[in-house]
Amino acid sequence: MTTPEEKKKGGSLVMTIVALLVLTGVAGGGGWLVGSMVGNQMATDIQAEADPVSPLEAMAAKENGDNGDGKDGEGAEAVPMTPQTLTLAPITTNLSYPSDSWVRVEVALVFDAAPDPALAETIHQDVMAYMRTVSLQQIEGPRGFQHLRDDLSERAAIRSDGQVSNVLFRTFLIE
Repeated sequence: MTTPEEKKKGGSLVMTIVALLVLTGVAGGGGWLVGSMVGNQMATDIQAEADPVSPLEAMAAKENGDNGDGKDGEGAEAVPMTPQTLTLAPITTNLSYPSDSWVRVEVALVFDAAPDPALAETIHQDVMAYMRTVSLQQIEGPRGFQHLRDDLSERAAIRSDGQVSNVLFRTFLIE
């Protein structure tokens, strides 16, 4: 004979199994729903990257009489305004602390107009002098690297009176 306590234990075991099956079904359905939503968003993003014209550019082109063939309303070809870049010679120098740590940096300057080689050489020397004052602790991690990038961009913009709009890192190696 079974006692009431044994029946209660058997009933609670069945209820636990049923609850686990229901929760597993809900979790699986939720995962499928989120996965399909993310997959659709990724497909949309990939298609947008493949399309060279953004929706805002397409709207602006229609308003300006552009029919999308690369020519404006009067028949003249549209000339894209692209900034000029100039790659500087690699810089290899030691850091201020620890002094036995070396850094090799290759940067490119983004000019708003035609690049000026004399100005680029001045900025090259300024970057080298600045790198000698930097400690390893200052440039550790993503924040430190971002601060270094911002500092170099600001220094180049000041040195060039605004002709250099950005400094791009091509290589960055610390030994």
